[in-house]
Amino acid sequence: MSEHPDHTPPATEHETYGFVVVSNRLPVDHTVDENGDVKWEHSPGGLVTALEPVMRANDGAWVGWAGKPDLEFEPFENDGINVVPVPLSEEEVQRYYEGFSNDTLWPLYHDVISAPTYHRVWWDSYVLVNRRFAQRAAEVAEQDGVVWVQDYQMQLVPQFLRELRPDLTIGFFNHIPFPPLGIFSQLPWREKILEGLLGADVIGFQRADDASNFSRSVRHLLGYATTRPYIDVPVDDESAPLSRRGRKVRRVVAKHFPISIDSAGFEALARKPEIQARAREIREGLGNPKTVILGVDRLDYTKGIRHRMKAFGELLSDGRLSVEDATLVQVASPSRERVEAYMALRDEIELTVGRINGDYATMSHTAISYHHHGYPREEMVALYLAADIMLVTALRDGMNLVAKEYIAVRFDSDGVLILSEFAGAADELRSALLVNPHDIGGLKNTIMRAIEMPRRDRVTRMRALRRRVLDNDVAKWSASFLAALSDVRPGHRIAAPPKKTVEEALAESSGSEPADDGAGTPETAA
Repeated sequence: MSEHPDHTPPATEHETYGFVVVSNRLPVDHTVDENGDVKWEHSPGGLVTALEPVMRANDGAWVGWAGKPDLEFEPFENDGINVVPVPLSEEEVQRYYEGFSNDTLWPLYHDVISAPTYHRVWWDSYVLVNRRFAQRAAEVAEQDGVVWVQDYQMQLVPQFLRELRPDLTIGFFNHIPFPPLGIFSQLPWREKILEGLLGADVIGFQRADDASNFSRSVRHLLGYATTRPYIDVPVDDESAPLSRRGRKVRRVVAKHFPISIDSAGFEALARKPEIQARAREIREGLGNPKTVILGVDRLDYTKGIRHRMKAFGELLSDGRLSVEDATLVQVASPSRERVEAYMALRDEIELTVGRINGDYATMSHTAISYHHHGYPREEMVALYLAADIMLVTALRDGMNLVAKEYIAVRFDSDGVLILSEFAGAADELRSALLVNPHDIGGLKNTIMRAIEMPRRDRVTRMRALRRRVLDNDVAKWSASFLAALSDVRPGHRIAAPPKKTVEEALAESSGSEPADDGAGTPETAA
């Protein structure tokens, strides 16, 4: 591929766009039906939900991998988003994705809950694939365009992209935690990662602590000057005299932009009579226990699933709970099933579920209702409505959007959120019951506190949480990041999507026009 050494956009054989998103995965999944016909299905992930409105508002392009090795196809338009593929071979999937991204970076960035693995061939593949993504983005970005790079799989793309296209405004958002210096320093390629990220103009993190960790790593490992939220990156100016070279700097912004959800869309679904009827069916199917406790996670060792099951099992063993009193529903969607640590985790959790159910289940009540598969959004909303308690026990989490989804769904202002203090959402959701998931005794006591909490206290807490989630929705997140990018180059602004009301979300789902009666939701009107 040409690197466009004159720093101009590519020739007209490629359609170009003023706004480009780069992420590991495309917003569509490649499927083949029973007749052998190829179909592209909409991806349900949180990143897609977060960025779709921005893409449509700007007629943008999305550069990414289709999720299957050796799959090549031409760019196409899907539901208002221009899809631009980057192919990966089977070996690259193993080394760049399963290897370096998910067996090196993921455990390292999550405080070494599981030991990272370091292989030079994995790193070489990571470099190669990141360069390919950058080249593809450089081809489809128009002159003076904006490129927004997403997440830890793409940390070298900003630098490669700046080398290819210095006319671009480049943003990067890290969806997972950024580790403290003492942990990050273990990475053999630590300086290369920092330099890759510093190719961006704005680097976003979930928490203020993550931004601080990054700035401290830059200061100690690269020696660059940092004044929060700015980092001064030396720029080589070959035209300057030797005595003054290296004095010119490019100022990079590194700060937190906590991501959120389409809160109005979730509430709109929860208000549908058929969803509420499904929630009642779920409780009946569980034997109508007094309390339904819900956990929803990817099957990942960072989520603390073992910790919540241990606490729940001990409550049953201690006699503080019975299966008639409470049922734990655990949805654990499949994740990285070819990575050894994940296979071992699945075996351990399923053995734990079997043991607890074998010890405490009755003919009419199950202790843990365990589901190792994903569900469509409508079913998840019904589950949230059916649950009296949402249990989030992450050992380390960038944000945890499940906590926010549960809050958005509870338009009845009931329900209790138990939230790990190690999840990014804990910075915002201070009215939740915050726990240290490593403290099993404290976790047990918090579960009992949630079960016994008077309705008045539940409502007070949930109303405070809902105000926060409804105000700081995904539109506000994207608008704040795009505003920071536009400040880099005043006058070049990307359109942010408008904030959506619950009435508008209901109208979208029903295909009708919203009624303009001037009323807000019960929470915003109160």
